[in-house]
Amino acid sequence: MKTPAMIASKAGGELTKGDIDLGPLGPEQVEIAVQTCGVCHSDLSMLNNDWQLTAYPLVPGHEVVGTIAAAGPQAKNVKVGQTVGLGWYSGSCMTCRQCMGGDHNLCPTSEQTIVGRYGGFASRVRCHWAWASPLPEGIDLKKAGPLLCGGITVFNPIVQNDIQPTDRVGVVGIGGLGHLALQFLNKWGCDVTAFTSSSGKADEVKRLGAHQAVSSRDDAAMAKIKGTLDFILVTANADLNWGAFIEALAPKGRLHFVGVPPSPVGSHMFPVISGQKSISGSPLGSPATTQLMLDFCARHKIAPVTESFRMSEASKALHHLHEGKARYRLILDNDLG
Repeated sequence: MKTPAMIASKAGGELTKGDIDLGPLGPEQVEIAVQTCGVCHSDLSMLNNDWQLTAYPLVPGHEVVGTIAAAGPQAKNVKVGQTVGLGWYSGSCMTCRQCMGGDHNLCPTSEQTIVGRYGGFASRVRCHWAWASPLPEGIDLKKAGPLLCGGITVFNPIVQNDIQPTDRVGVVGIGGLGHLALQFLNKWGCDVTAFTSSSGKADEVKRLGAHQAVSSRDDAAMAKIKGTLDFILVTANADLNWGAFIEALAPKGRLHFVGVPPSPVGSHMFPVISGQKSISGSPLGSPATTQLMLDFCARHKIAPVTESFRMSEASKALHHLHEGKARYRLILDNDLG
């Protein structure tokens, strides 16, 4: 089956409209008629082949909202006409220890939506039925796309690390991921500190859910919170003074990464050992955790702050993201036909 899509033919190339052939529908696959698709920095990285994973022609897009247009004979839990979301993962083996234990996102042979296959900057996209997440009532469908990647990336650590409503937590980097983390942690019941290098964001981060803002570049401000935080979530893709953040942790506190700093993360081990502190990281979540996040968003009216473009303007949207102008997530409305 052929469907219109926005296609890049080379690294860093412009995306132009064309047709892609999705081939026959697999017995456990579903086909999604795309309504909207978010634009993530990972799409930009794949376009530029930053991770040496990209196969061209490339169709980016892994924050899909749409309806099931077709389902294979062995597809379960979804039906034609149902509204679903699709994120970074589009398949997993369903037989390994990780899948059988509910950690499908850790499957060693997991399939990524835009790695070696066509993604969601298209009118149709496919995935295994387990990764098509039904969207509950109360979700803002026009804004839901980024929840399927950015949202679950910052929600998964809350579940995996058993964050408690009584915890004092910090979020480093208030951008596409961080602005969602503030909302989640506030509604989770935590006392939330936003770490930002921009003094002009103080009022904004408080509107998003932070109870206080601390400049990560202000040594005196960092010293004042020494030993106070149970959990710090790092969403920033930047090299920072990690020692200062470890000092900000209370005993048994955790510094957790979902952002990828360009340089190795270094620390003296004495403050880690003496305070029994931890440094960790996590990828996106499983289908079950994704559904939990979507239900949580519906209950608490959590949504990303977004800007919209037409899907035919995908290159313009990616350029806007590359220049650091996105506030905070970008959505493409399908106008490809």
